[in-house]
Order: sequence, then structure tokens, then C-alpha cells
Amino acid sequence: MSAHYTKMKEIPKTYSAKDHEDRIYKMWEQSGAFAPDLDPKKKPYSIMMPPPNATGTLHLGHATMLAIEDILIRFKRMQGFSALYLPGTDHAAIATQSVVEKKLQNEGMQNPRQELGRKKLLEEIRKFVDESKSTIRNQIRKMGTSCDWSRERYTFSDEMNTAVNELFRMMYEDGLIYRGGRIVNWDTKMQTTVADDELEYVEEKAPFYYFKYGPVVIGTARPETKFGDKVIVVHPKDKRYKNLIGKEFDVEWIEGKIRAKVIADECIDMDLGTGAMTITPAHSLIDFELSQKYALESPQIIDFDGKIRPEWSKACGGMDILAARKKVVEILEKKGLVDRIDENYVHNVSVNYRGKGVVEPQIMKQWFVDVNKAVIDWKKKKRSIKEVLQDTVRSKMIRIIPDRFEKIYFHWIDNLRDWCISRQIWWGHRIPVWHCTKCSNSFFSPTTVQKCKHCKAPNISQDPDTLDTWFSSQLWTFSTLGWPEKTPDLLRFTPSSVLETGYDILFFWVARMILGSTYALRKTGFPEEKSIPFKDVYLHGLIRDIHGKKMSKSRPETCIDPLDMIEKYGTDAIRLSLVIGGTPGNDMRLYEEKIAGYRNFVNKIWNGARFVMSSAEPSIKKGEDKINLKKLSRADKWILTRLNEIIEKVTDQIEDYELSDAGLTVYDFFWGEYCDWYVEMSKVTKNPAVLKHVLKTSLQLMHPFMPFVTETIYGDLCPGTMLITEDWPKPNPKWNFPSESDEMGRIMDLVSGIRVLRAESDVDATKKIHAIIFAHEDIALVLDKAEIIKRLANLGTLEIFENGEKIGKALTTFVGDIEIYLPLADLIDFEAEKKRLHKEIDDLAKYIQSLDHKLKNKKFLNNAPKEIIENERIKFTEGLKRLKKLQEQLEQVSK
Repeated sequence: MSAHYTKMKEIPKTYSAKDHEDRIYKMWEQSGAFAPDLDPKKKPYSIMMPPPNATGTLHLGHATMLAIEDILIRFKRMQGFSALYLPGTDHAAIATQSVVEKKLQNEGMQNPRQELGRKKLLEEIRKFVDESKSTIRNQIRKMGTSCDWSRERYTFSDEMNTAVNELFRMMYEDGLIYRGGRIVNWDTKMQTTVADDELEYVEEKAPFYYFKYGPVVIGTARPETKFGDKVIVVHPKDKRYKNLIGKEFDVEWIEGKIRAKVIADECIDMDLGTGAMTITPAHSLIDFELSQKYALESPQIIDFDGKIRPEWSKACGGMDILAARKKVVEILEKKGLVDRIDENYVHNVSVNYRGKGVVEPQIMKQWFVDVNKAVIDWKKKKRSIKEVLQDTVRSKMIRIIPDRFEKIYFHWIDNLRDWCISRQIWWGHRIPVWHCTKCSNSFFSPTTVQKCKHCKAPNISQDPDTLDTWFSSQLWTFSTLGWPEKTPDLLRFTPSSVLETGYDILFFWVARMILGSTYALRKTGFPEEKSIPFKDVYLHGLIRDIHGKKMSKSRPETCIDPLDMIEKYGTDAIRLSLVIGGTPGNDMRLYEEKIAGYRNFVNKIWNGARFVMSSAEPSIKKGEDKINLKKLSRADKWILTRLNEIIEKVTDQIEDYELSDAGLTVYDFFWGEYCDWYVEMSKVTKNPAVLKHVLKTSLQLMHPFMPFVTETIYGDLCPGTMLITEDWPKPNPKWNFPSESDEMGRIMDLVSGIRVLRAESDVDATKKIHAIIFAHEDIALVLDKAEIIKRLANLGTLEIFENGEKIGKALTTFVGDIEIYLPLADLIDFEAEKKRLHKEIDDLAKYIQSLDHKLKNKKFLNNAPKEIIENERIKFTEGLKRLKKLQEQLEQVSK
């Protein structure tokens, strides 16, 4: 071979994802391509990966998050930003401790906490976490996630513990963190408190009981909590009870006579039940608030194991809730105090979203964050946490996408109560407060101390509780960058550019991060605009099955494991299927056939690349892959013009978070225009430089969505370069040819017109036929592209005239002023075709007549569901259209 030629690498016939993906990822990681370029001239762009559980495995929610984030980070990296994608894992306090405790119980241990003690149980959990971390890391890599592993963080590392303790100290000294008795959500199963926003509500049908309580009838679904009820509450304007308000009297009750009194409060709904209720302060938030308002006693009826305390009942003491409920009703029935029972009462039961344990309201000493105390310097005024949370979104400092979720956000923030941050578990950041039994004082210390800070006595112990997982997670966007130190990374990359997460944790995490970041960063000297955790919040929806239902383990056929799909179809196919069809905040359907369809697109890219490679065989002259404007055909000018338009469109769509539209745009262009049209045209007359340039640019546009197949091809197309580090394409104004592009559009419409005529007449697609074209003013254009028209329309002969008389016995269509005729003699057997058409017309006419009778039948119209009637009308209308088309075809073949 001459020294003037550079041979292009031959590409294999088929693409196997397994042969390339691990090798490509290793190449990227080892090259340092994932690390941000810290050139100060480059604008920063950062995403802090929402950390999956360190002991978890990749599920569809993770996969969707990773696909979307990686599209954004690859796009910005190619645009020339200093792009940081920081990975990490979460210690997931309650979930992880629960998993390890169950594991130990399965191995024969009855009560791991009692048998091991705090220190040894924590050692078991750490060991389990260390052994499990590699699993989720490798699965993140499998998704092609281009995150900077050198900056990986863990929410329970020593560095994170330092940051958590510092934030606690600041809030504690500001009087935001306090310890107090209040009604909290207690999970009797996991033996810990649960935040309000961690509750799920399960609809339940249960009896609603009406009991005679002295002179009134009260209603309740929970008679087992009523042992200590001594106060009746009614509305002050309720005429039924106006003579009872303020009275006291003895009533017969569960364990005998008790002294009861009546009070009035406007919180009572007169129309609910009998309009009278008794107060159970320790086991109802509303009742607790009433007890505080009127200085009432708050006795604990149910213990922390979910059982009736023995001192309240000889008959029910030690019973669990359901057994006690049954027993109480039995006792009251014997006393004649059951007025009636509604067996069809439907209400919501609170459960912990983590372990699904039923939540019992309990009054406990807990640690809280005060959300109403004004301590934050925010826009020239002291503001509370709640006010800052409202302002950041209302003032558009933080944008929620889609914006309809702002209403949900504000509903939650406007009704925000003090946040209970203590948990009665051992795995997690321990509360850095010490209590002295001698002087009864408490004090903050992040490290172990031997003496009381106040009285110097050694009688001290650290608070046994740990912090809510969300308390440490709220620091994620800035502690990962080095806070409380003002590191270069923190100064450069905060606030992060976007938080991508599921809309289901808008309350759990998104608002918490705004809380933690705005407080901590303002307190350490950052201006307001640098104190927010992120600029945009992109909320993806839930992934549902083919029928739009939630995937459920109880229906394993509906569940899709992303790792199984990667093994079967490759990462690129699963990434595309998780993005295309999905829009911010909306749920999306996913099924294996969809994934398989995008694997076909991967193959189409591969085959298109193979043609381009082979088009340059045996070689490409050095410099010949540069586009020569003087040697461009109409087809070349059309594809280059379209490429400019696609670059601009895809860029705008990604910038606007229209990722599904962007993916579809590049998909339709590459498959529908480049492969199906331009590559086919190139089989008639080819321009290798344009072929290669459009392929190369298409690979760049597709790379954020499909990183593996595009990188593999790019390495063969442009040896010695990595696509991940290439620049994002920009439109070239020199390659805009609107006139030639419009002309090629007419040629493609002409070919499509012939294809449609063939298809409607059921002509074998492989059969070469005869066509006659009267091109009129486009005569020069059609003559110039005659060979392309013949090839793409699969014509045997093509006659082109400027104009002429209408041709009989031919299929006819028009493209603008261009007339197209396909002589029927070359297409069909006239007698056989007439016979076929007559039969099809007769059959269709009978079908239309039966539909007409049905739609005139009053019984059918009155009784059938609306959607069925509408469906029948659609069938009738479509049948008429089809009949008209068949009659026109019969008329043509009969001439």
C-alpha cells in the first residue's frame, strides 16, 4: 500500500455489548476522563449522585437516575465545562441495621441487640457494609456512569461524621436543636421513631365502634387506647351538648367507674360521628395538642412493644393491640355500653415506609430541630428555616422541574412541624451530646470525654440515640466537597447544577438538603446564591410495567432487573429505554420488548458504521476526509443542512431537560434520515468525507445516551481518540443549503409516494417495476437524481418527462406538481385483482352494515359502556374510509 493512504480499521459484522463494555469503561476510568478539568477558565458544572444504600443492589429507580445524570454530565463535559460527577453511598441507618439484625436472627440469634451489645453489633454491621459496598459500586459502573471515583464519598465516613457533628454543634448553640417531650411516630417493629414524611398510609377496612360514655355516645376505631380517657370534647356551638360543657360526673367504663368532665373546643367537627369525642393524649397528635392546650394528663396506655401496659387493665395487660381491641369490646358489650358497630368503616393506617411496621403515636423525650426560630441571615433579615425553605423556591433561586411539584413542596413546607431527628437505633451518627447524672446538665462534645463540662463529675454518658439518616444526608451536596473547610472544590462546585431524583423523595431529601445547605453555608460566610445546594431539581417518575401498574414482587413477571437486561441486551439499550418515553415528574412504562427495540437501534448504528467504513475501502487518502464544498451533491448538501438543524435542536432539548425528545430526535435522524436515506443514496454515488463526518457527528450527539457502542465505533473511525473527551458538535454556517435541502426533500417525497402506491396495491417490495414521471418545473432535479430514485423506489425502468397526457390504467399520485404513474400492467394480474377487490368490497360492506345496525340499536346504546360504543363508531368510520379506497382501486383496474 502506498504511503499516501491510511487504511481504516475493519469493523466486525455484529456488535456484542459483552465484548466491549467492560473494556471501554476500564479505558475511560484509567484515562482520568471522569475527573473534572480544573482549568479556572472553564465554567463549573456538578452533580452529586444521590447515594444508593451501601448494602443495596441496583434497581430501576437507581438505573433511571444514573442514566439521566450521566447524559447531563457527558453533555456538559463535551461542551467544555469543568464537569464533576461525584459518586457515593449511604449508610442507610435503619434499613442497614434491620438487614443485619435479620441476618443474625436467621443464623440463630434471638435478640442481636441484647446478646451482642452496642459495640459488637456495630462491628457486625460495619463488616457487612464493607463486604457489600463493592456490589453497588460495580453495578453503578455497569450503567456506564462516568463519575469521578477518586472523589467517592460515604455518608458514615470519619470526614462526614466531622461535618455532621459540626452542623449539630452550630444548630445546638443557635438553639435550633433541642430535647423535649412530644408526641412522635413510634415504630414498634423496628423500635425507633419515624419522621412525619417517612410515613405511608395503608387503607384498611375495620369496625368503627360507638360506645355509651355517660350522657354521650363516642365513636372510635381504637377502643384499646381508651382506658385512661376522662375528658369529653365537643364543639362550643353544638346545641346537643350545650348543657354538658363544664360539667363533671361519674361514668361506668372499661375497668369500672371513672370521673369524667366535658370541655369545648372549635377543633371538633360537629358532623363527624356523634360530634363528641374523648381525649387519648398519648396516642393521638390532635389529642396531644388538646391536652397541652388544656393542661390535661397524658397517660401512656400502650408500651413501646405495642402492648397494653399492665397497670391499666388486669384483663388486657400485656396483650397486643389487636387482641386488646377485641377484649375491650367484649367487656363493654357485657356492660351494655356498645351502642352500635359500623363494620364498613374505611380509614388509613400509618406505617413506616422502610420496614412497613405499624406506627404508634407515643409521647417521648426526643431531639428536634426548631423550624420556626429566626436565626438565619437571609436577604437582609433574620429568618427561620421554614421561611428560607419557602423563599429559595418561591424566588426561583431553586427551580423544581416540573414546576407543578412546587405546589406539593409548598404544601409540605407551609405545614412543617419541628423535625424529630433522633432515632432509637445504633447504626448511624450518634448524637454528640453528653448527659451528667450529678448536675443534670447536658453538653455538646464530638469526642469522648471523661468529665462533665459543668460540674467536672465523671458521672456522664453519651446520649444513646443516633441521628435520623436524613440529618446526615442533608449535608451531601457540600460536605462531600470538604465542608466545614473552605476547600477549592467547595468554592468551585457549590451550588451543584442539578439534583436528579425521584419525585417520591421530594419531601424526604430535597427539602432537607435545602435546609442543611442554606443554614450551614450562610453561617460559614457564603452569600445566599452560593448557599443553596443546587440550582435545579429534576424529578423523574416511577417505572411501571407494560400495563401502567406498579412493579411488584408479588407479580414477578412484571419486575425488570436492570442488571439482567444489561446482560441480555447491553447497557446502551437499557439506558435509552429508561429515558425515551419519560418526561419529568411522570411515570413511565417499561417492558422487555421496548428494551429489545432499542437494542435493534444499537445494531442499526453498528451496521451504518460498517457501511461507512467499507465505503472507504481499500483506503482513504490523507486529507480526503475533509469536506470539499465544491464537490458536494444535492444529497450531501441536504444531509449537512439537516445535521446542522439536528445539532441545534438536540443541544436545546438537553439544555431544557427534554431528554426523551433529544433522544428521539437523534434516533429519528440517524435511523430515519442518515441510514434509510443518505446511506442508501450513497450506494449510488458516495462522498466518503460527508459519510464519515455525519457518522462522526452523529456518534458525538448519541454518546451521552449510548456511550458504549458510540465509543467503540469512534475508536475505529478515529483511531487514537476517545469520544468521551471530544467536543460537543456545533452547527457549521457554511453547511446550510436551504434550497438544495428543499429539493432533496421533494425527491424523498417522490420516492415515498411510489413506495406508498406499491404498498397500498400489495405489490411485492422486491419486485422491480416501471414508473413514469412528469416532473414539470423539477425536470432537471428529477433527471439529476434518476438513479437514486430508481434504487430507493426499487424501479426496473424509469421514464422522466417534463409533462404529458394523463396515463390510463396506472396507479397515480402527486408530489407537489410532479405526477407519478405506475402502469398497472407491470404490477398486477387485472382479472385476479378485480376478483380479489370485489370479494374484499363485499366482505367489508357486510361488516360495515353490521356495525351500522349495532350503532342504531337503542338497547346497545343505552347499556354498553361509553368506550365500547366509541370504539364501534371508530371501526365504522375507518371501515367507510377503507371501502372508498377499495372502490377507487377497483375503478382504476377496471378502466
